[in-house]
Amino acid sequence: MHRTAYLSLIIATLAWGGNAVAGKLAVGHVSPMMLTFCRWFVAVAIIFAISMPQIRKDWPVVKKNLPILTFLGIMGYVFFNAAIYTAVNYTTAINVTVEQVLIPMLIFVMNFALFRMKVSWAQVLGFTLTFVGGLITAVHGDLNTLMTLTVNIGDAIMIIAIVSYAVYTVALRWRPPINWRTLMAVPALVAMIFSAPLVLWEYSADRLVWPDATGWMVVLYTAVFASLVAQVLYIVGVEKIGPNRAGLFINLIPVFGTLLSVTLVGEALQSFHIVALALALGGIAIAEWGKPASV
Repeated sequence: MHRTAYLSLIIATLAWGGNAVAGKLAVGHVSPMMLTFCRWFVAVAIIFAISMPQIRKDWPVVKKNLPILTFLGIMGYVFFNAAIYTAVNYTTAINVTVEQVLIPMLIFVMNFALFRMKVSWAQVLGFTLTFVGGLITAVHGDLNTLMTLTVNIGDAIMIIAIVSYAVYTVALRWRPPINWRTLMAVPALVAMIFSAPLVLWEYSADRLVWPDATGWMVVLYTAVFASLVAQVLYIVGVEKIGPNRAGLFINLIPVFGTLLSVTLVGEALQSFHIVALALALGGIAIAEWGKPASV
């Protein structure tokens, strides 16, 4: 069971590691809100095309649980991705990926505060290391920034994404007993519907960029891999080993994202990125090694 969970989460974080890179490649080729809408439009078309019989079967349960499914779609799919695609217009794809190591720390804090979920001291240490790594990246390796409280606006926007996905992960404990295809399809449809007003706002602000050839390539990647494949595998991981431990695997996003950013986007690898990545990997290793015996 654990091997399946680990493999699922590794593939999911690999796909998500490319998500911030895709968002960076999209700059100038498709605007952030248009990318968010197109991504979910394509994802919805695919998932509904292959899942309608299952969705009809699960529909009675879906109707009873529509509020939580709507909430999951808004927090995990709309806010998270709209914030990321906006953030990469103001900061680097490496920063956006590395800062996501703060998500596991926030998941841990929320689970402890709300449910008093059992946690070991090794996990506390692992979560703390990830927090420090994310903090180092957010201030671009300059701790004096904390004294002046000046952070790049893109890094500040990433706070919205970080909080959104942490809330989404914690809220998965209330997911209804439906097939994974339905659990993917309904929030994706919600995401498409709720991202439409964001496109209208972007148009009214004269910021709308219709996707060109490169933009459509980014849309397809985010729709298939960062949306369908990654979301389904992440849900599988949460089901098998719980949100605290599954959330910690998000620390792999900066590892994959940084490598992809350097390779595909040509961004510079800074010394503080190396430190943050080391803290992320160290945090996940320590936390998994010292997990509570009952987990």
